[in-house]
Amino acid sequence: MMRARTASLVSQAGRKWNHASFSTVTKSFPGTSPSISRRIRGFALPKQQQHQQLVANTQRFFSSSSTPKSSSSKEPFAIQWWHPVVGGLVITTFGGIKWFHDHLGGTEGLYRSMAFYSVAIPKYVLYRYHHYMNSPDHVWEQLDRDTSAVALQTMLQLEGFYYKAGQMCASNLGDAFPEIWRDTMSVLQDQVPPQPFEIIQQTIAQEMDFDKTFQSFETTPIGSASIGQVHRAVLWNGTPVVVKVCYPNAERLLRGDVRTLAAFCQVAQPVHVPALREIEKQFATEFDYRQEARNMARVRVNLMAAGLAGPGQKSIVPRPYMEYTTKRVLVMEELVGPKLQVALQRDVEYHAKRANFDSVHDFLMAQKAEEERQWEKGVKVQGPSTQQYETLIALENGQRQVTNAWNRVYNMTVGLVSGSPRPYLAKRDVVPLNHAQLVDDLIEIHGHEVLVDGFFNGDCHPGNILLCWDDIHDKAQLGLIDYGQVKSLTKEQRHCFAKFMIALDENDEAQVVQCLTEMGYQSQKMDPQVMNLYAKVAFDNDSREITGGQHIQLFMEQIQEQDPVISLPTDFVMVSRCTLLLRGLAHALKQSRTIAKAWRPIAERVLKEDI
Repeated sequence: MMRARTASLVSQAGRKWNHASFSTVTKSFPGTSPSISRRIRGFALPKQQQHQQLVANTQRFFSSSSTPKSSSSKEPFAIQWWHPVVGGLVITTFGGIKWFHDHLGGTEGLYRSMAFYSVAIPKYVLYRYHHYMNSPDHVWEQLDRDTSAVALQTMLQLEGFYYKAGQMCASNLGDAFPEIWRDTMSVLQDQVPPQPFEIIQQTIAQEMDFDKTFQSFETTPIGSASIGQVHRAVLWNGTPVVVKVCYPNAERLLRGDVRTLAAFCQVAQPVHVPALREIEKQFATEFDYRQEARNMARVRVNLMAAGLAGPGQKSIVPRPYMEYTTKRVLVMEELVGPKLQVALQRDVEYHAKRANFDSVHDFLMAQKAEEERQWEKGVKVQGPSTQQYETLIALENGQRQVTNAWNRVYNMTVGLVSGSPRPYLAKRDVVPLNHAQLVDDLIEIHGHEVLVDGFFNGDCHPGNILLCWDDIHDKAQLGLIDYGQVKSLTKEQRHCFAKFMIALDENDEAQVVQCLTEMGYQSQKMDPQVMNLYAKVAFDNDSREITGGQHIQLFMEQIQEQDPVISLPTDFVMVSRCTLLLRGLAHALKQSRTIAKAWRPIAERVLKEDI
């Protein structure tokens, strides 16, 4: 039918042509080759013959001849059956190459995925086997020791996002990892092997004029992480700064790493998939230091306005220098002080010595044994309160002042003659930290960020917190750094979450279900009991009283079996991660907290004042 209709249309068009028209065309091109002239003049025929020839040529063009054609044939190209197959294969191949490059990071990404799976899958099967066999504790301890050592070597080999995964483990995210794993991975908190300085200098030179920007630049980094490292430098105007430089190809490789981990967790540990997906979304700012600088500046302004940051306050946020910051180089004010985990390690050594233990390990093992004994009696072990710590700090500081007074007398008499003066003890070096106040301050600061500002850091692990010292006010301050994973919430979302926190604190199960549903939670049965358990563990409290002493992973799998989750509140995944990191630090310091109780006063103020 198509051929007949085409022939009819061509026939109608052919009647409009005449001999004079083609003669004119031929004469218009005196240099036309004889063959082309013959073809054109072929149309200068009687109308009936013109019509017949046009119909014949049209039918021949649309026909698919099965007879062999000679090499000199001028017939149009005929589509064969295998042409679409080859075309499809070509398109699929190029599409696969692009997916392979974008999702796994090319050949290197495939190697990294295979290296991860070669360790993760066999070890996961082994853990499941021992869980099924209900193996004794000593078997589990040996398995943890062997597997964590292999995992650490794999992370050090692969680098990238696997470093960050190790940092999550070391931070005791949600008390989800055994103590052996936390201890093994602790080296990743701030001891990630740095890249050679030549690579760093080359990256900076691609972004700015290195020699005209920096008066001096220390080649040894003061810190290194999964995507970049930090160096001290001095600008040409004499301002001391620190410079954070992103590694080449870091974004492409880390995206592949996250997708590899997500694919594994999709099968083995689905509860972690939403967090990984949200982390991947945050890469938009993680790998653009200009956006991170803007995030840092905004959080700094917000906290200073609330009286939570600045001179004499609980925390301090570095000032970014936007005029020197580019996509891959971030220049900012330096905060002086050790990483929080380093300061806490020193503090643990102080408490071990004070309790007459020969080593920190013996001290921690004794604490763990006591905690188990108290748990069997139904008693929850909790560290000293804020006031108890203040009393201890006052005693230690008083002793320090007495020692310094005696040393002053000695140095003005005996020391002056002997030439061997005694050193004075600084408060920051001998006075222990108030663990209870430290945990409360961090929870308050991040509660304000989430509920009041709706702009918060979702990556608040101890490696991103410094212990600074305010010399003017002679007090410790929390140095808050690294704003690559900042999340924002709308006013409606903040108000919904504020109601959610109040409902959790009041154990109002119906209100918890309503708020959780509004936040985006959906399961097959929408079982109120399961939803309340999820809400508690994900946002508020993961203590033994809630999980029954069960490992959090197994606990989440158990409630997942009772009522399979269809979708989680994705806009609040980073809030959950923030609370898990804060609770993890609190657990490690024996300062367990319920986030809902701590954040309730902030939530009530937000709703009352319509902030």
